[in-house]
Amino acid sequence: MQQPQSARPLRKEAELLVDGGAPPAGAPPSSRRSLVTLAGLCLFDALTLWVAYALAGSNQLPAAVALLVVGALVNWLFLSERMYPWRWLAPGLLTMLLIVIYPLGYTVYIAFTNYGDGHLTSKEQVIEQFEQQTYLAEDGLRFQWTAYRDAAGNYLLWLTDEQKNSYLAGTGIGFVPVQEVRLSFGPLEEDGLPETIDSYRRLGRRDVVRHLTELETQRFAAENGAIRIASLNEAQLARQLYTYDPDRDVLVNNQTGVVYTPQEGTFVGPDGSRLSPGFASVIGWDNFLRAFTNPQIRAPFLRVFVWTFVFAGLSVLLTFGVGLGLSLVLNDRDLPLRGIWRALAIVPYTIPGFISILVWVGLLNPLYGPVNRLLAQVIGFSPPWFSDPTLAKVAILFINTWLGYPYMLIVSLGALQSISEDLYEAAAMDGAAPFQQFRHITLPLLLVAIGPLLIGSFAFNFNNFAVIELITEGGPPVPGTSTPAGHTDILISYTYRLAFSGGRGTEYGFAAAISIIIFLIIAVITALNFRFTRTLEEVSENV
Repeated sequence: MQQPQSARPLRKEAELLVDGGAPPAGAPPSSRRSLVTLAGLCLFDALTLWVAYALAGSNQLPAAVALLVVGALVNWLFLSERMYPWRWLAPGLLTMLLIVIYPLGYTVYIAFTNYGDGHLTSKEQVIEQFEQQTYLAEDGLRFQWTAYRDAAGNYLLWLTDEQKNSYLAGTGIGFVPVQEVRLSFGPLEEDGLPETIDSYRRLGRRDVVRHLTELETQRFAAENGAIRIASLNEAQLARQLYTYDPDRDVLVNNQTGVVYTPQEGTFVGPDGSRLSPGFASVIGWDNFLRAFTNPQIRAPFLRVFVWTFVFAGLSVLLTFGVGLGLSLVLNDRDLPLRGIWRALAIVPYTIPGFISILVWVGLLNPLYGPVNRLLAQVIGFSPPWFSDPTLAKVAILFINTWLGYPYMLIVSLGALQSISEDLYEAAAMDGAAPFQQFRHITLPLLLVAIGPLLIGSFAFNFNNFAVIELITEGGPPVPGTSTPAGHTDILISYTYRLAFSGGRGTEYGFAAAISIIIFLIIAVITALNFRFTRTLEEVSENV
């Protein structure tokens, strides 16, 4: 059927738009949209370049390069007609890149570095810090000093040596004799020093004391070193203590002549002495190897590693056991007040977990807790729940069971009610006892429904930081370890203590390596989850 003539231009225009062609002439809305797009891209590019420049100036070159690459991709998406469909996915992709991919990639990078206390800055920044250090040579000059300060907070020093020679030291003029300085001097005071020098005004004794801390940080360049304030009455011509030789990549101590070479982020001398601070550098697989080869780290790490699996496994077993047992009882139609008992059984699930944890910590307090007072009256003993390693683990498992069984109760009740009564009637007619019915009918069909949830619960408890932190904070501590490990620490709490609250300095690189190990374990658990789910589905087909 031939189309009307008036429909053909519209169809042709639609085909051009769908195929990515340019809109026909005389389309003001499209032009306005193009101008808005270009204006938005210009603003985005300006912001991207500004942030990238700031990152590069802060020695964050990888982040600056990554930002520029993202900016180029965004421009490509909005300027290329072929990439038109991807424009609508760009916000989501960028958000995922910022909050998922970049942190993950940066964590992997940190895991292969020595980043942590003592190694937080770049090599260039550390060299700059060392080259700013000075020392007073035996033939170093000493001066009496008078400070001047301008409105901008800049300082100028009037220096007088032992031979009564006068010098000026300040930013922009260095260290020069007074007679060589072309500055205007104000009226002289009683000691012969001017009241003002250009825009600088002399500081009185009280002002000097107030600004002394700031003055002591000032360094004014001189030919053989730098002028520094040594005390309230003395300034010194100090020499540069360290000099970096870029050709040999070494740091030389100008006072002793010792040469320090960089080794894994630290300048090390011939005798093994190490300069602090160090700098962040890539050290390969050392963080991963430390966890399994360093005897002082391996013992607590393996202890934490094993307890993590035990804690997660027992938490799932106990919560599922208690929840399933209660669900079997509450599923009985002949149970009186069944609705009330069901409501009471899930009360722990309605209370925020951290509140329940803190309540139980108070109840189990060895000195004032009601539970311990009752036990002391009944058995004459108040258990030290949080100071004894074994009892601390028992307390954690008990509280975690209290927190987790209502969830297992709910899912088990739902699964039980989905099992047909005909199966039980047929099994009873064949002479199956109640335990046999539970073993061959109830449990397999339950696992089909809640098996993946059990594996998910294991993965959740594997990283259940809140329970460990709120109950024992990982304690009691394991004695004789070089890392902050506790008897009840799991991998995630151990990693947290390594990174933030070890008390012996933070080790972000080692903590990132442990995080990657945790990630790999969870990935294996997830893979087993899928495999186990398929197995359960096959089992259910034969029931």
